[in-house]
Formats: sequence, C-alpha cells, structure tokens
Amino acid sequence: MVIVTTTVRRDVLTLPAAPLGPENPLPPLRPLREVHTLDERGRQGLPRDMARQLGYEPLRGILPTRVLDGYGRERTETTLDTLVIENDRLRATVLPGFGGRVHSLFHKPTGRELLYRNPVLQPAAFALNGAWFSGGIEWNIGATGHTTLSCAPLHAARVTAPDGGEMLRLWEWERLRDVPFQVDLWLPEGSDFLHVGVRIRNPHEKAVPVYWWSNIAVPQERRVLAPADEAWHFGYEGGLRRVAVPETGGVDRTYPPRSEYAADYFYDVPDRARRWIAALDDDGHGLVQTSTDLLRGRKLFVWGSGTGGQRWQEWLTEPGTGGYAEIQAGLARTQLEHVRLDSESEFTWLESYGPLSADPALVHGGDWPAAREEARARLADALPRAAVEEAYDAWRPCADTEPGEVLATGSGWGALEVLRADHKLPGTPFAEGTLGPEQEPWLELLHSGAVPEPRRVAPPGPTLVAPHWRDMLETAPARPVAEYHLGVAQWHAGDRAQAVRSWERGLELAPSRWPLLRCLAVADQDSDHIERAADRYAEAFDDLCQERRDDGTLWTSASAALGREAIGVLLAAGRQAAARGVWERLPESTRAEGRFRLVEVQLLLAEGERDAARAIFDEGFEVADLREGAEVLGELWHAATDEKLPARYDYRMRAASEE
Repeated sequence: MVIVTTTVRRDVLTLPAAPLGPENPLPPLRPLREVHTLDERGRQGLPRDMARQLGYEPLRGILPTRVLDGYGRERTETTLDTLVIENDRLRATVLPGFGGRVHSLFHKPTGRELLYRNPVLQPAAFALNGAWFSGGIEWNIGATGHTTLSCAPLHAARVTAPDGGEMLRLWEWERLRDVPFQVDLWLPEGSDFLHVGVRIRNPHEKAVPVYWWSNIAVPQERRVLAPADEAWHFGYEGGLRRVAVPETGGVDRTYPPRSEYAADYFYDVPDRARRWIAALDDDGHGLVQTSTDLLRGRKLFVWGSGTGGQRWQEWLTEPGTGGYAEIQAGLARTQLEHVRLDSESEFTWLESYGPLSADPALVHGGDWPAAREEARARLADALPRAAVEEAYDAWRPCADTEPGEVLATGSGWGALEVLRADHKLPGTPFAEGTLGPEQEPWLELLHSGAVPEPRRVAPPGPTLVAPHWRDMLETAPARPVAEYHLGVAQWHAGDRAQAVRSWERGLELAPSRWPLLRCLAVADQDSDHIERAADRYAEAFDDLCQERRDDGTLWTSASAALGREAIGVLLAAGRQAAARGVWERLPESTRAEGRFRLVEVQLLLAEGERDAARAIFDEGFEVADLREGAEVLGELWHAATDEKLPARYDYRMRAASEE
C-alpha cells in the first residue's frame, strides 16, 4: 500500500488576468462609499446586541491604505504563483499574492471541484479599496465589505501541523484596524475536510473593532441549506428586515437563481445550534462549511436573475461559464456589524470545508425542515461536531509554532509596527527584512523624529494615520512633507480644521504644491465651498502639469487621478471651459480609458452636447472601476437619451421602483 502524506508545495497557475496597475497616489480623504449601511431609522426594532454592533465604530475611510483603481479590462494569459496543500483526498490551491484566496478545492475521489473556480482573474471595484475579484474562498477582515487585502500579498510559510505533518500558514498586518491575523490551512492525512484555524490578535492597550467573514463562491445552480427558519434580509435599497426561510414573497430564496435582484440573507442560527452552511446540486452533492461556535453568522448572497445581476456576473467572470452565489460565515449575525476585541486579547476559531452528499429527494423535495435535517445528519456522519472541536483543540497550541520555510512574502507594514512597539507575536514573525521603500520614511521618523524630504520630485508616498504615528508627526520638524502627512492623519482623525492649518503651513514653503492644494480642495468641497474647491483643483492640476517629469506609470497615474477629480468639481461649479482644459491636458492614453470615456460623457452633457454624449454610448465603452451599486451609467444614459437603458450598461442591483 502506498501511503500519501499531506504536502505543501509551490506551483503556478496560468489563466487570463487583467493587470492590477498602480495604486492611486492621492490619499483617499473622502468618506467611504459603502452600500451596506443603515441609518438610525433602519436600526429601530433590531435586537439590542445587533443594533449596538451596527453602530460600533463604523469605518470612516480606508486610510492608511490606498485605492487600487489602475486596472483595466484587457486580459492576457498570466502565470500566478500558487501554494498547494493536498492529501490523498483533497487538493487546495491558494493564491498567496491575492489575499491568500483559496482558488480551488478539488475532491479527488469524486473528481469534483467544490468551489466556484473563476476561469479568469478580473479586478473590479468591490473591495473597500477598489480592486477585488470573484471566486474561491476569501478571508475578509477589517470592516464591512471586501478586505483591502483582496489583491495584496500575504506572508506564507510551512508550519508543523497538529498531527506532525505539514500545515500552510498565511499572515499579515490588517491596516484598517491595525491588527495582525493568521490563517492556518491544515489537511489531516486521509481527511475529506480542510481545516482552517484563524486567529485575530489585538496587541494594543485599548479595544478595537474587528470584522471577519469567510466568503465562499459556489455555482449558483445549488440549493443553500443552513440551520435556520428565519434570516435578516438586506437589499440594495438599504433596509434590514427579518424574513422567513426558505420562502419570502412566495419564492423559495434558498435557490439563488429564483431571486430577481441582488440581496443578502443572514441566517438567524439559534444560539446552541451547530454552525454550518451547505450548497448542494440537483443530485445532492456539493460543499459544506462548518466551524466552532465563535464564528456564529451564516449568509447567502445572490446576484439575482435580473439584467443588472446577470451583467455583473458576466463582468466578474466570463460569459457562458455559469454564474455563482456566495455562502459565507462571520463573527456577527450580519456583515453590517463590528465586534469588540478587548486589549491584548485574541479571537480564535476553526473552520472546516469539505464535500457533502445528501438524499436529493429530501434536499429538493420542497419540505424545508426535512431538507435541513438531511443535510445536518449527513454532516454529522461526515464530520461530527465533536470532531471539529477536537481539531480546534489540537490546532490551538500550534498557532504559536514558529514558521519554517518561507513560501511567500507580504508587506513590510507589520515589521514597522513590531519595531515601533516591540510587539511579541509568536507564530507570525514580521521580519525586518520585509521593510521596503514605502516604510523607509516612517522608519526614519521612528528613529530620528523627522520626516525626510524627498530626494527627487515625485508624488508623495502613503501616509500612516494611527494615533501613535500622528503623535510623532505632530512633534516632527514642520517641513512641507511632514505637514502634508500630518494633515492627512488629522483629517482621518476627524480634526478637519487642524488638518487644513497643517496643509496651509506646508503650502507656504512646499516646492511641490499640487498634493497640498488637492488636499485643501477636498476640504473646501467637504465644507461646501465649491468655488474655492474649483479654484484649488485648477491650480493643483496646473502645478502637476508643470512638475510632471515623464510619462511613466507614476506620473500618468497621478495625472489621471487628479484630473478626474478636478473635472468633477469644475463641472459642479459650472466651469465647463476649465474642465475641458483639464481634459485636453490629460494623456491621450488616459482619455481613451473607459472610465474617462464616462468623464467625457459628463463633460459633453455639461456643455449641452447631448447627441455627442449619446454617440459615445453608441461607440461602446467599459468603466473598469465601476463601483458596486453604482447607477451612474443609467443616470447619464437617461440624460443623453429618452430610450431604454441597454443591457450592456445596466448594472442596477435593485428594482427600478426603488430608485
């Protein structure tokens, strides 16, 4: 008999992918535009603990991260590094350079892919900071929405598993909430289930809000089963209401294709019930996910069968390859909540993923209790609840095991934080060797108390905004770059007046004026001084054009980002000629991008050129960074013509009557 042991190895995957492109060099100062929000009226009548967590430190913005919006829609065959963990039963393929996404979970005995495996890698503006892609299992940490690490590299290494074999560890420093986390993928020999141990640590002296949802893409032609008779429904009209499971409005919503519009269903799993969720096909086969009890929430997301939902499916995948739905598991009942993690403490839990087969006559027979009980019983046979608890108990002491061979490298931000505070984080080393050029100015601030002035003219690097860094900036010598970064940190903290004073001080001596002018323009716009904002945006773009050194990626990205914002504010101020002047100074390659064809439509409509605006729609264009829930295409179409919105431009995620 040949004994196949669990292995962790490097490999590569080739598939059509659109390059991510450069980061947007402008600091994201504006409030987060998040579609998953409720106003005070929407929270009335909710359970007390849910209402409290809905209001617990919602994210104000995405600083210190930057927006990723430089990608396009042109895909080419691309080779991606992967890490593969497998035994004789399962093979999990992980993308360490893309948030540690599990791209594939393949069950060898049946030859079945258990996930929706996207045949392409197409970035789209669904993450909190922009670029995100669909498919597989993603690890969402930070705040309501898709993580800023969706398209970022994680650290990865081999670790000794609880059974003495090999385990794959992923880890990084989550910057929105300033906390480290780890994900350990463990596949016991002979097991049909991939165990995933997760730990989020708070090394600080005060509590922090945390968020976690494991997001699992599955083919949409499934029935989704969970141990609940009710769910909290969130639609893109913005309401949260309790509904019955499985039927709402006379339709069984546990079959994703039967919903017309995109929606979330957060299953209200009873407190003592086992946590699990499954998606099974017509033959009763599919995937099940279960966990220890800390991961309490379970959710189904559907795109809906309407034109907008189907258009998004095609946008994110490839026409003709089949749609998908998402089943999810999280720390709270809904994704609109954040959970308190006390100082110097941690959350840990274990998830398990594997195949499930059940009697199709019971699963699809129409009786919800019978279908749910059949899935529960088959899960109990395949992986008893006690076995998950035992696996968690076995993994927990291994969470501190120091990694062995390094398989991938993440960012240097964790290393900077460890140097700053001398954090002790067994099991997740943030080595000084991972520090890079982006961390260098902050390392100098840490050691010398001063922010270095740049050696060459270039757009400013990223700003750190946590209180400890803001304190250091406030005591640093008041040089222009230090004042720029200090203003950004103060703005993020809500001290808008002090931020403006810092930027104004920096402007007096700054050799490079446009970054400070742009920040001041945002402040003017925020305080409804639209004319002054327009003045400053125009001056900032003039200064950038004079300072621009070349047509390389960095300067082109800065010109595009600043030009796009400037045109929008100039049009809002009724200055069509000035907006046209900015447009004409943008690089030709930039003006040809789909997102700038949209800007051109806006410009033409402001100039009264309705037919010319309609002609751009007729030529066809694609806005690569169109945001989730955005309806701007429909709005501009109706401003240009009285005709019905074509399907190619219809991305509506709600009924027209709800607009």
